[in-house]
Amino acid sequence: MSMEGQTTISPSICSSGNGAASVDDTVIVAASRTPICKAKRGGFKDTLPDELLAPVLKALIEKTELNPAEVGDIVVGTVLSPGSQRAIECRMAALCAGFPDVVPIRTVNRQCSSGLQAVADVAASIKAGFYEIGIGAGLESMTVDQIERIQKVRPRVESFAQAQDCLLPMGITSENVAERYGVTRQEQDQAAVTSHKRAAAATASGKFKDEIIPVSTKILNPESGEEKLVTISVDDGIRPNTNMTDLAKLKPAFKNNGTTTAGNASQVSDGAAAVLLMKRSLAMQKGLPILGIFRSFAAIGVDPAVMGIGPAVAIPAAVKSAGLELSDIDLFEINEAFASQFVYCSKHLDLDPEKVNVNGGAMALGHPLGATGARCVATLLHEMKRRGKDCRFGVISMCIGSGMGAAAVFERGD
Repeated sequence: MSMEGQTTISPSICSSGNGAASVDDTVIVAASRTPICKAKRGGFKDTLPDELLAPVLKALIEKTELNPAEVGDIVVGTVLSPGSQRAIECRMAALCAGFPDVVPIRTVNRQCSSGLQAVADVAASIKAGFYEIGIGAGLESMTVDQIERIQKVRPRVESFAQAQDCLLPMGITSENVAERYGVTRQEQDQAAVTSHKRAAAATASGKFKDEIIPVSTKILNPESGEEKLVTISVDDGIRPNTNMTDLAKLKPAFKNNGTTTAGNASQVSDGAAAVLLMKRSLAMQKGLPILGIFRSFAAIGVDPAVMGIGPAVAIPAAVKSAGLELSDIDLFEINEAFASQFVYCSKHLDLDPEKVNVNGGAMALGHPLGATGARCVATLLHEMKRRGKDCRFGVISMCIGSGMGAAAVFERGD
């Protein structure tokens, strides 16, 4: 299917204005995340999912001094764990974080966009008048839960090529994007180098300190069983010395003669993030600083065989829904699921590289599936705040397994 054909698909859109300030705006007053750590061998390898979520939920209340009983709902994006099990773990996390039992919680799963979907769901509920304050969050422990293939498929699926393509390993869809749209191995490796360099620079300059909540946890020695208490405060997947020479030595991970490697794909990670939203009028009444304004959201389907192109379709839809042009956007956070799709989407939309993932992305930081969307909100809004009046609008976007893209537009709050 051509890109032109895909853009005609009707998006699922939630719009919250066209840039004009209103007391009815849905605003973000706080956004926090844990460090992102390498699954199975990083700082959170012995930390349970509820232990990841509780600190970021608690941090929102501590930062704002909000009465937690005022929160109308908590929505948590999460992908890999069985739904009922993760929903209970999230409820446990909220109670451990100090939320009273009257505050409800639920999970949402739209694959890699789940954290952003959670934020969008809360924004839509506030706009609809269901409640005035809500939390959109994201959580994934890829140490605890792994990506598994669907084991049983009805025979009739073989008659539907696109339905079959939903079963393709994500790495193969990355190879499909590279082949179909001519993304070279060199372009992919260069994107990875840039991601690591920018993430390392952001860490060294202390940029992430505004968004990261240090997490006190434990690490077990696998040989002795000895338990060591630690505080995790930095992302542990960043490799500052990443370079083209070393990346060129890596073999293709998914296909002989392919171009996707362990070095130019997102890392398998553990982490959580949370975003506190409310009506502008209420934030003003409470004297809370406004970090950002939720302007629009769009989710659109694409060909499952090249699921990585999702942002190339979703971003224009979300920007249009916000009443803006692509040229109005000052910063982009595009999830680097694979370098192939990240490079393609950036080139297709003709984005200025100096505006995209300025503090690195998932190839360096990692991609805890359900948490990434909410993590990006924290990263984007804090960067927009640092840049001030020269940075008014920002976009977050990602591709979605089985063939979709999601995007949201935010405005700087001050």
